[in-house]
Amino acid sequence: MKLRDKEILNIAIPSIISNITVPLLGMVDVAIMGHLGNAAYIGAIAVGTMIFNVIYWLFGFLRMGTSGMTSQAYGARNLEEVTKLLLRSQLIGLLIALAIILLQYPIAQGALLLMRPTPEISQMAQRYFDVCIWGAPAMLGLYGFMGWFIGMQNTRIPMIISIMQNVVNICVSLALVLFAGMNIEGVAIGTLVAQWSGMLAAVGFFMAHYRPKLLLHFNMKGVITQSAMTSFFKVNRDIFLRTLFLVSVNFFFTSAGSAQGTMILAVNTLLLQLHTIFSYFMDGFAYAGEAVGGKYYGAKNKLAFNDTIRRLFVWGGAMVLAFTLLYALGGRGFLALLTNDQQVIGSALPYFGWTIALPLAGMAAFVWDGVFIGITATRGMLTSSALAALLFFATFYLLKPFLGNHALWLAFILYLASRGLIQTYLFKRIEGVKALQQT
Repeated sequence: MKLRDKEILNIAIPSIISNITVPLLGMVDVAIMGHLGNAAYIGAIAVGTMIFNVIYWLFGFLRMGTSGMTSQAYGARNLEEVTKLLLRSQLIGLLIALAIILLQYPIAQGALLLMRPTPEISQMAQRYFDVCIWGAPAMLGLYGFMGWFIGMQNTRIPMIISIMQNVVNICVSLALVLFAGMNIEGVAIGTLVAQWSGMLAAVGFFMAHYRPKLLLHFNMKGVITQSAMTSFFKVNRDIFLRTLFLVSVNFFFTSAGSAQGTMILAVNTLLLQLHTIFSYFMDGFAYAGEAVGGKYYGAKNKLAFNDTIRRLFVWGGAMVLAFTLLYALGGRGFLALLTNDQQVIGSALPYFGWTIALPLAGMAAFVWDGVFIGITATRGMLTSSALAALLFFATFYLLKPFLGNHALWLAFILYLASRGLIQTYLFKRIEGVKALQQT
């Protein structure tokens, strides 16, 4: 196996394992509540976790921005900047978390007003929220650490932390619900303990693996300067706005399906799980683009940088082939793994062809997102997401009267494909890339 492939897989494989464990945190909570004999508990967990998922997704730039800038500093062997980037991300994450805690009442009330659950579910979700809100400093701090570890070419530590969090969450939640007689608060405390355990583990790994090497470069001076903060927020502003476009498309996809009735909503939700599974794998290669691509970009190593991008697309192509064959050959049997409702399966089959096209349509966007983060070309990510979102909405509204739900899926396919195509066009026009290619 070539050196570049080894570097890519050393980042991608642990990242894929970490990604697969992420939804388990929510699934564990749902499973525990689902055995208490009251469906309202499940609804409350769904509402509560959705609120936090949106909050933390919006601030995911703390991981992505830190990853890209750290990988470049690491490639340039600038250990002082590597250290400052970790300190900077932790400080900013803490300030954002404190703001979230201070604004917790309007955040909770606004979210519940938008989601409009029943009074019983609303009251339970509020109790869940009141406990889990205190995990904000841990979650945002962990985002900074995860991005920093990836930038340092280490995804094994994030993988270990993710697995550990699931084990802690399961043990604490089960103990509090089954043996201490708690219900929604027990699950919330289990989630909270898991979040803080993850943060403490990240600190522990840093102290054990990196503190001795970076201690000589520790210097608070320069962590908070106008130029440093301007650069940090310029990168993260673009990622934040790009995330808003992604959220708007995904939220609209769900709401547009809901507007067509319960069956179409169920069908779209079911089929979209296939895209989610594919994304867990492709995100691993996106992380490799961030870490390996950013490292060689920072080191100004043109040959290694170009080879990294080529190999990322080769691995992306392999994932497209594997998942396209899996979905095409799996067909009805694959849907049966997700639901035993034959009516839903039957209603999903006319739209199944769109899910077969998802891997090919989306692969390039995943790879380029990783590369663009690694070279901190975040304006290109924002531009591609904005234009692709406009194409999504235009396609849907123009074709909806003629194609119905097929228009929604076509719009989503075009949205994914156009993001990749636009980033392909923008890549060689990035000033830093042009300068590197001319060396």
